[in-house]
Amino acid sequence: MDRAALPGLPRLCVLWATLLALFPCGVHGNWMWLGIASFGVPEKLGCANLPLSSRQKELCKRKPYLLPSIREGARLGIQECKSQFKHERWNCQVSSPAVSIFAPSVAAPPAASPGAAPLFGYELSSGTKETAFIYAVMAAGLVHSVTRSCSAGNMTECSCDTNLQNGGSATEGWHWGGCSDDIQYGMWFSRRFLDVPTRNTTGKDGKLLAMNLHNNEAGRQAVAKLMSVDCRCHGVSGSCAVKTCWKTMSSFEKIGHFLKEKYENSVQLSDKVKRKMRRREKDPRKIAVRKDDLLYINKSPNYCVEDRKLGIPGTQGRECNRTSEGADGCNLLCCGRGYNTHVVRHVERCECKFVWCCYVRCRRCESMADVHTCK
Repeated sequence: MDRAALPGLPRLCVLWATLLALFPCGVHGNWMWLGIASFGVPEKLGCANLPLSSRQKELCKRKPYLLPSIREGARLGIQECKSQFKHERWNCQVSSPAVSIFAPSVAAPPAASPGAAPLFGYELSSGTKETAFIYAVMAAGLVHSVTRSCSAGNMTECSCDTNLQNGGSATEGWHWGGCSDDIQYGMWFSRRFLDVPTRNTTGKDGKLLAMNLHNNEAGRQAVAKLMSVDCRCHGVSGSCAVKTCWKTMSSFEKIGHFLKEKYENSVQLSDKVKRKMRRREKDPRKIAVRKDDLLYINKSPNYCVEDRKLGIPGTQGRECNRTSEGADGCNLLCCGRGYNTHVVRHVERCECKFVWCCYVRCRRCESMADVHTCK
């Protein structure tokens, strides 16, 4: 792509424009919006200069006040994915080209080659369990951030959920009040922003798109399912004679744990997908897929060994826990290859005391620790 054709854009945006051409909107095209997490104030750039698909840009132009929420949704999803998988063989690693994009202070690298990977690399379009989790957690992050913005009064189109006002149970001594999270608006916007129309998609692409759309919705349903009720007591000396209650979303960390459990129990689709998606089971009777199931098509690759073609780094050099029997344990994380042990020296200030007047005096403490890394 000729830089002269885009004289007003910074180098970062030129790179994004190049990537837009390499990964057109469609089954694999909606990953681009995640790059908005790297922009401190995306609304200053304007919708046209952000890493959005053409359909998303049109929605952005109609609702530019949602840009901070879109950025926060991307940040939430990426952060939670990394948190949930930080000790696993697949640790939700962001691919190398995207790392450069995520650091606006760094000069843009050369234009991406046709084989360049999107943000999460191979996993974003592989149709595996990892793909399922990525789509679900990103859709959930967008719902969460937009809904929070509504409740905070940052937008005119939505605010608190007024449907619950003045309801409750007088006999039980409580009533709805406060500001219940209006999750319906967040769900609506997430669908409009993320879900790609299914027309003109057939075969493998159609199957992958159906899977991604289902997993998007599973992520949104997780936010709705984990809504909780908070109450505040009223009465003499805290007697709680009357309570005011409202509905609120769970923390995104809790939603992430819920989706991780769904990932562990995700459902592989059968090879022949008709009108309704079906589970692949040994039992000849087919069981319909639930709305909150995470779906995948292909089995996950071996994340133990480096595969440069797929952008898989392997687990060599990863730090592991020698005493753990879980995913972070040296036996599992190192895939039976064994581990190296080396001693790390830590130096830090300790036993600090305030001395009158006016400084703090500390000792210099040293400690030694064993660190284990996979062979």
